[in-house]
Amino acid sequence: MAENKINYQKEMDKLILKNSIDGCVPKLLLHSCCAPCSSYVIEYLSDFFEITVFYYNPNLYPDSEYLLRSREQKRFISEFKSKHPLSFVDAGFEPDEFYTAVSGLESEPEGGGRCEECFKLRLSKTADTAKRGGFDYFATTLTISPLKNAELINKVGEEQAKKHGVKYLASDFKKKNGFKRSTELSREYKLYRQYYCGCVFSKAQRDMEIQAMARGDKLRRSR
Repeated sequence: MAENKINYQKEMDKLILKNSIDGCVPKLLLHSCCAPCSSYVIEYLSDFFEITVFYYNPNLYPDSEYLLRSREQKRFISEFKSKHPLSFVDAGFEPDEFYTAVSGLESEPEGGGRCEECFKLRLSKTADTAKRGGFDYFATTLTISPLKNAELINKVGEEQAKKHGVKYLASDFKKKNGFKRSTELSREYKLYRQYYCGCVFSKAQRDMEIQAMARGDKLRRSR
C-alpha cells in the first residue's frame, strides 16, 4: 500500500489559519536563495508573519553572482509593500563552507546527494540563527522551484528544527501556482532571474544542456 504523502501547503495553511484566529503574528526567519524565488513567498506570507529575509547562500558561484542576487533581494524588499514588518539580513559569503560540505560529491547530478548537503548547510545556519534571534519559526523559499524535491527539503528542515530547538514552517510554495506567480512578480519588479540554480556544478551542467540544445537546433536547421 502506497504511503500517503504530506500536503505541506495544506498543513501550512492550517497553521496560518490557527495563528490568525488566535490573533498571532509570529516572527519568521525566511531563508532565501534569490529575489525571484522569494517574491511570491513574501507576498503570500507577509500578511501573516513578521518576516526577516535571511540571505545565506555560500553555494553561489561566482562571487559576482552572490552580490548580484543579494542586491536584487534587497531591492525587492525595499519596493514591496508588506502588511507587517519586512527586513533583510545578509549572512555573508562563505564559499569554503559549501565546498567543504559537498567534498566528494562534486560529480553528483543536480538533485542528488550534493544538493541534499547544500540544503543541510543552509537550513542548519538558518535554524541556528532563528534560535539565537528568538524567532518563532524559520522557513525557506527553496520549495518554490519545480526542479527541487520539496519532501527532501522539508525533511532537512524538520531535522534542523529538532537539532536547534526552533520551529520549522514546512512548505511547498510551488502549489497554488506559486512558481507561476513568482515569474509574474519577477516581471513586475524587473528582477534579475538567473538561468542556473547557483553553484559552479549546476552552472556547468546547465551550460552543457544549453550547448546541447543549441547544437540540436543547428542540426535541425541544416537539414
